[in-house]
Amino acid sequence: MKLGSLSVILEPTMPAIQRSEFALALNQVANERGIDPQIVVETVKNAILAAYRKDHPDIETEEFTVTLDENTGEARVFHKKEDLTPPGFGRIAAQTAKQVILQKIREKEKEAIITDYKVRIGTIVNGMVLRFAGPNIIVDIGKTEGIMPPEEQIPNEKYHLNQRLAVYLSEIREGAKGEDIIVSRASSGLLEGLLKREVPEVAQGSVEIKEIIREPGNRAKIAVASTQSGIDPVGSCVGQKGVRVQAVIQEFGGIEKIDIIQWTQVLKDYIIQALSPAKNMKVDLNEEGKTALVTVPQEDLSLAIGKDGQNVRLASKLTGIKIEIEGEASAAEALEAQGEEDKTKLEEASAEEKPAVKKTKKEKAPKAKAAVEAAKAEDEGEVSKEEPKEEPKEEPKDEKPSVG
Repeated sequence: MKLGSLSVILEPTMPAIQRSEFALALNQVANERGIDPQIVVETVKNAILAAYRKDHPDIETEEFTVTLDENTGEARVFHKKEDLTPPGFGRIAAQTAKQVILQKIREKEKEAIITDYKVRIGTIVNGMVLRFAGPNIIVDIGKTEGIMPPEEQIPNEKYHLNQRLAVYLSEIREGAKGEDIIVSRASSGLLEGLLKREVPEVAQGSVEIKEIIREPGNRAKIAVASTQSGIDPVGSCVGQKGVRVQAVIQEFGGIEKIDIIQWTQVLKDYIIQALSPAKNMKVDLNEEGKTALVTVPQEDLSLAIGKDGQNVRLASKLTGIKIEIEGEASAAEALEAQGEEDKTKLEEASAEEKPAVKKTKKEKAPKAKAAVEAAKAEDEGEVSKEEPKEEPKEEPKDEKPSVG
């Protein structure tokens, strides 16, 4: 039954309507919308009493009651047992009843929609940007609207009115006006849903998505494994000439790169796969400490690290291992480095020998000097021991006699 016919039924001439018409209309609307007629009647009574109080603000509503004839739709107001229905109140009652029924219908429809979307949580739907409500984006998702808050938006993605995009049904959250359906573009579930849509093997379960690590709008790594022999999981997801993965990338406007890697239980091999597109790596793994030292050729070092360390950061999250990367020198560089090391060692050895020689000379010098002094002192001692020689006395000369 259309709502227009309901408004005709609830006109101010309601008491003059045929006895069963209001009841038929009420029951028909209740059946079509799945609403209990008695609930509607009680709600209409409360609304009529609220409308009466609006014109009589001083009354105590607890002392007043409202009767509603379910056959004719006639409403009357009583104070205890006294009928206080004002003249012309039929129009107010009819309008109030109409508003209440319409409100109940809307509430019931919303409940039905919410119940329907509760089953679809965790899937992707096609939507269209309707409007912007502050930082939130309101998206038309079919029967109702979804809300995309800032944390569920891709930071470097631009949105505009009437833009069509795929969104992930994240959750149903209690809002200011009831329950709200939260949609997301930043969730890893969106990538998984897009792969299921583009890759039949993923949808059928022959290729399993083991892990998805994503930095929305920049890069994502997806680890896949095959559940059936003879199926290449990476090749299935990439597609011929990359057509399948490119279809997923185009959903993000080409701003997000996607690496699809082979999942394996061998942790060293898994780390090497996670660090792709870098190649020729050596992994020194410490499983207890959950750390790994990866040696990469110098030409692949930038690929392994990625822009601002993004590649190694995503690989660490994907594997659950803290990864450290160092460059491996080439053969010529290694030989040159060895030569420099030998030269340095030789110089250090020479520097250690020279002070030793000087020290020996310094040690010998005082000893020689002491020996000389000792010899000199000994000589002096021997001379002093010899008896002094008496000097010969001069014999007196014969004096000639003087001639007197």
